[in-house]
Amino acid sequence: MKDENFLKENNARQLWHPMGHPGDSQANPPRIIKAAQGVTITDIDGHTVVDAVGGLWCVNLGYSNDKIKEAISAQLYDLPYYSAFAGSTNPPAIEAAYAVQNFFAEDGMERVFFTSGGSDSVETCLRLARQYHKLRGEPGRTKFLSLKKGYHGTHFGGASVNGNNRFRINYEPLLPGVFHLPSPYTYRNPFHETDPARLAQLIAQAMEDEIAFQGANTIAAFIMEPIQGAGGVIVPHETFMPLMREICDRHGILMISDEVITGFGRTGDWTGARHWGVKPDMMSCAKGITSGYFPVGAALMSGQVAEVFETADADGAIYHGYTYSAHPVGAAAALACVEETVRLDTKANAGPRGMQLYEGVQRLAEKHDIIGDVRGGHGLMTGIEIVSDRAAKTPMDGTTMKRIHETAYQAGAMVRLGMHNILMSPPLTISEAEVDTILTALDKGFAAA
Repeated sequence: MKDENFLKENNARQLWHPMGHPGDSQANPPRIIKAAQGVTITDIDGHTVVDAVGGLWCVNLGYSNDKIKEAISAQLYDLPYYSAFAGSTNPPAIEAAYAVQNFFAEDGMERVFFTSGGSDSVETCLRLARQYHKLRGEPGRTKFLSLKKGYHGTHFGGASVNGNNRFRINYEPLLPGVFHLPSPYTYRNPFHETDPARLAQLIAQAMEDEIAFQGANTIAAFIMEPIQGAGGVIVPHETFMPLMREICDRHGILMISDEVITGFGRTGDWTGARHWGVKPDMMSCAKGITSGYFPVGAALMSGQVAEVFETADADGAIYHGYTYSAHPVGAAAALACVEETVRLDTKANAGPRGMQLYEGVQRLAEKHDIIGDVRGGHGLMTGIEIVSDRAAKTPMDGTTMKRIHETAYQAGAMVRLGMHNILMSPPLTISEAEVDTILTALDKGFAAA
């Protein structure tokens, strides 16, 4: 690796960074993270902090899991790559598919299609949902329903079902035939409804109205996150996802549960859908499938969906896939990660540590009136909405948000900014003391603002 002077001099000079303005990255070079251990990260200047972001919602097992590292290393020597397109496969792909299917069996998932990440997985689900209806003799079912504030990746399909305009406006026109329902977001919603159970009913009625207007026989699928992540950690009422499932069933609409963030224990259960007692027709997953150690995702199919494809004529062929689908090194990483996730029973730690973080931030809200709303309490996902006026719910300005972020970092915790929200999703292996470190750092960040 080049010396530190070279790295600093060339930081953001050649590389465009995701989710940021290239000019801003050049004017304000990104922080260079050089090393990581456990649940901490260390920058190029030697400053070590607790990673309250978990990489990007993904480093569930922390940065020191030797089983995954060893699996990757060994596979590189045995078979670094071979295609998994029809006609060839590899041993770790077979083993990983078996392990992943078994992991999601309680959710009704019976088939696995490997991808390179979450956006790929969502795109796969959307495409196969349309093909499913064509195979069943309903080619008119091409439309999709989703939720405002939802995040489903950056491909054209995923960006189209995304419910946040900052991921859409610069790239429009997007996929036609996508319609967005209100989010189960009690702090801000068009109904001005603060009761989450009542809000769930109102959104269900809005869905019924949209289906009636569009025509049920034109809608392929409804996609949702069991807990909305990038939108601000928006936790629905326990009745919400079951209500959506019932409506989908009644109208022949597939339900896609986007588990890219919520899968593999982050909610305190192995999947977000399972947390609410729902079995979807498809699931998209990534992130926790390798704990971020290798870019892997998967689209999962229920038995009902699988049967339609596997008993179809030639039109059942899946002309979709990626060069790195079922990559042998990625599959080896996924297999090791699933085994380690189960062995460590990370969901058991996610529950109490998530509640510790959530309740700790609620206490901070009593101290700092810039905290407008605190969301979480279901596993290690916590969102904090920052306002300049609590009564008016006025979103905080970007300069102050950056001050909070920088002060918290210097005080010992890396958190993530999402507009006027602070988002946290630390590794599921985090300790009680490390959660306290995050809370102390946040306290100092809010005080600085």
